[in-house]
Order: sequence, then structure tokens, then C-alpha cells
Amino acid sequence: MIKQAKINLIGCFVAVSLAFTSFGQSNGFEVLKSLELMDQIYEQLDKYYVDEIQAGNLSKTAIDAMLKELDPYTVYYHESNIEDYRLLTTGQYGGIGALIRKNGDFVYVSEPYEGNPASESGLRAGDKILEIDGKDMKGLSSSEVSTALKGPKGTDVEVKIERNGNGEEVIKINRDEIKLPDVPYSGLLENKVGYIKLNSFTRSASPDVKDAFIKLKEQGMTSLVLDLRGNGGGLLIEAVRIVNMFIPKNQVVVNTIGRVEDENRVYKTMDEPMDLDIPIVVLMNDGSASASEIVAGSLQDLDRAVIVGTTSYGKGLVQRTYDLDYGSKVKLTIAKYYTPSGRCVQRLEYYDRENGEKPQEIADSLLKVFKTVNGRDVIDGRGVEPDIEVELDDLSRLTATILRNNFIFNYATDYFYDHKEISSASEFSLTDVEYDAFKAYVLEQEFTYSTATEEKLKKMKETAEDEGFYEDVTTEYEALLAKVVPSKERDLVKFKEQVVDLLENEIVSRYYYQKGRAEHRFKDDQFINKSIDVLQNSKEYNTILEN
Repeated sequence: MIKQAKINLIGCFVAVSLAFTSFGQSNGFEVLKSLELMDQIYEQLDKYYVDEIQAGNLSKTAIDAMLKELDPYTVYYHESNIEDYRLLTTGQYGGIGALIRKNGDFVYVSEPYEGNPASESGLRAGDKILEIDGKDMKGLSSSEVSTALKGPKGTDVEVKIERNGNGEEVIKINRDEIKLPDVPYSGLLENKVGYIKLNSFTRSASPDVKDAFIKLKEQGMTSLVLDLRGNGGGLLIEAVRIVNMFIPKNQVVVNTIGRVEDENRVYKTMDEPMDLDIPIVVLMNDGSASASEIVAGSLQDLDRAVIVGTTSYGKGLVQRTYDLDYGSKVKLTIAKYYTPSGRCVQRLEYYDRENGEKPQEIADSLLKVFKTVNGRDVIDGRGVEPDIEVELDDLSRLTATILRNNFIFNYATDYFYDHKEISSASEFSLTDVEYDAFKAYVLEQEFTYSTATEEKLKKMKETAEDEGFYEDVTTEYEALLAKVVPSKERDLVKFKEQVVDLLENEIVSRYYYQKGRAEHRFKDDQFINKSIDVLQNSKEYNTILEN
């Protein structure tokens, strides 16, 4: 068993090292020396360690630890979790089609995908997962439960659940090939503004965006909002193809430059565009990364779209996957990418750091200014900065606490079983009486939290005591502290708007799934409201791009 693990581990090292040494990129002696030492350590463990070694787990741990020293995007995919790789590249996996979440000692179904085996078999949001194929799930993590639910298409899995505290039930589910939609929602907003939500860049991303675009044009769309918020990226070529829809053929979209000369590539548009004139807004936030930033950064550099939202994540690295023996794969960072202006949006520096140190942002002194086609200034090293920034209020400490403690999730479950139906997703809203009922529910729960002001006041008190001033301001301090110490009832009124928005959206998802969530958010979405405003004001839109 140990010998097999040695083969597995060394094989992975050799595969990775040969990928470099064949190009003359690594010190051959250092590579062989490291492999020999690893082999000797395994040999000593095999002979003398007090307990029997779990060889497969040990080799995977060693590989993961090695790659962790590089960057978070260089990853080893063991044959046992190859479904994770398939999900990343294709949006597909074998399973039941449901989101899950940890809630206390158990994992719960948080959202079945509409039309997939989980929902078709009767699994519902709020179901507590007790057992899977007879194995107790208590205490297991979400990832462990997810692995147990996944499996080849056509195989059955038995899930024992507890539903809304009303006894246990076993649901038999036939697994299928689950395809997460790249475009979960598209439609017309007000004033003929088209909207396309793009969640990922798998192999079907560009065809799905094209299909949605064509349908919206047929419905009379005159301008477009492309929503990339929370889109962590995917395949670079899909980003190029999506940009190609809106810019001329043979236009440079992105360059990649790596240590290996063969990875230095120029990606140009290959096809005739679908529409060169339609006004476009691209929505971004700090969860938009990689391929999302290629789309937004390229359209910004070419002055083809206005970017609205907040600054993106800042991932300017490119990965490539290599096959290993025994059905495993390794994904390596092989290059940085550069948008048409010549900038790289990479925010963090992973390579020049001491062992164990966190990566640091690229220093301000090293940032460079680049020019768009029309001469607008853009900078590198900070992600893609929006042309119009949307300022969002942070969640209050109370809101974050009740969200983290699953009070909103749990109450939505109760609401679903107490109400057979609700109005449409876009029109649904809680009454004051219903919110009062939620407040009463929250006040019955045991939880604590502190405000940021309270924490700063306490630090100020420590400073005042150290300097000998506290006795002089004791009365004023205690009066001020009394006003900022959390009051659950007061804050449930003060931050009602925040809480209601989250609670309504969670309730809507129980009836109308992911599509309902999207439609409900349109009511108070500051990003979308700002997008519609700028698209309806051609003077403002053109001024931004021509400035």
C-alpha cells in the first residue's frame, strides 16, 4: 500500500517536474534531490511509523501542501474528486442537483435546482439530511455530504431527511448529469433594456449568451446589461468569444505571457460580431474575477461598454490543466493575461513572499497607467475599476448575525409550510404584520453580537485608562456606551429594510427557485437601477466612453 502511494506521489512530482524540465525551466539536480528525499521519507514511514499509514491520504496531503506554497489556483485533482474538475470546466457533474448548507450539526438542502432529480423526487429547501445510503451525516461538513450525494448518472441514492420537524422520510433519487446553467436568467427590463445574467464561463457560456441575446433582440431590446457580479470566471476562450459578439473581427482581446515561451499567445476575435452599436453596461463587483475581468476589461479598454458596480477581484492569472496517471489531473498557473491596453489586473503577488506569509497587494508605487482606445486612463494591479461606482451599504452587525445563524433560512422554511402560495416573484413583499412575526421569532433565539462603535468605544476606554483620563470622562463614556450597546429589538427596527430584502428573497426562492430570486432582486437592485439610468441617457453614456 505504501509502495503504491510512493508511486502515486512520485509520479505526480515527476509529471509536474518534466513539464518544466523539458523546456529547460528547472534545476534538474534540485528536482531529483527533492524526489529522492521524498522517497526516503516514505520508506522510513513504511518501516517504522507507530500506526499503519493511510497512504493515499498522505500522498494527497503532501501534494496539496506543496501546491499551496504557489498560488490558490494551482490545484491537484485526485481521481476521487475529478467531478470537481468537470464542474469547473463544463458546469456538469453527476448528482442530484441541489445546493446544500451547514446548519448546526447537520447539512440542509438550501435550494434544489428546478427540473432536476432533487426537486423532481420531492426534496425541498429546508430538509435536514440525516443519512445518505444508510450512513449517518451528523457532524459531517458540506463538502463531505456533497461528495456522498454525487455519483454517476443513472445510479440511485437514498436520502433520509427530516422535514420541518414532522418526522423522518427516505427519498430515493436517481442521479443524473447535472448541468448548472451559465445563464440562469435573461429577460427584458423596463424601457426595452435587455438583461443577461452570466454565472460562469464553462464551454456553453458563449452559446448561451448568444441565444439569450438573439431572443432579447427579437423581443425589441435596444440596450443591454450584462451581469457578471459574483462570476468567478472559467475558460478564457469563452470570454474571448463573448467579447467577439460586440467588437469587430480580428481585434485583440487578450494576451497571455508566461515563463514558457509557448504560453505567450495573442487571442483575437475570430468571427463577425453580432452587434457593434447596441449600448452595453457590464455589472461587476468584488466577486467578479478572471474571465469576467477579461470581458469587462477588454470592453472597457476598447470603449465598447460602460462598467458599473464596484472594483472586481483582480485575478490576472491563467491556468492550464495537465493529465496525470491514475485518472488524476493538475491545474497549473502558467501565465498572466493582459487586456488590449496592455494592463494586467492581478492584485496579489503570490511569488515573492516568505513561507507562510499572506500574499500582498502590488505596491501603489508599481502601478502603471494605461490608455483606452479613446484615451481614458485605466490602471493595472487593482482589478477592473468601474466607470460608475455603486456605493452599497454594508450589512449591519445584526443582519450579518441573523444571516450567519440561519435565522432567515429557518424562518423561510416555516413560512413556506404555512403558506401554500405567494404572489409572483417580482411582486411579493412581506406585510408589517409578517415582519413583526419574524421579529418575535428572532427575539426568541439565543445569540449575541456587538457593534463596531461599541468595540471602538471599549478600546478608547482602555486608552483613557492607560493615560489616566478615564475618571474624568466616566459619566459621558457610560452614557454614550448605553446608546451603542446592541439592542436586538431596536436594531430589528433600525435595519428592517436590509433584513426584509434578504428574507423576502429567501422566501421567494422556496416557490420560484433561482429564476424567482433574480426577478425579485430587480425591485431594489441599485446596480441595475443605475444601469438603466445610464442606458436611457445617451449623452451620459457617450460622455463616459469618450472622456
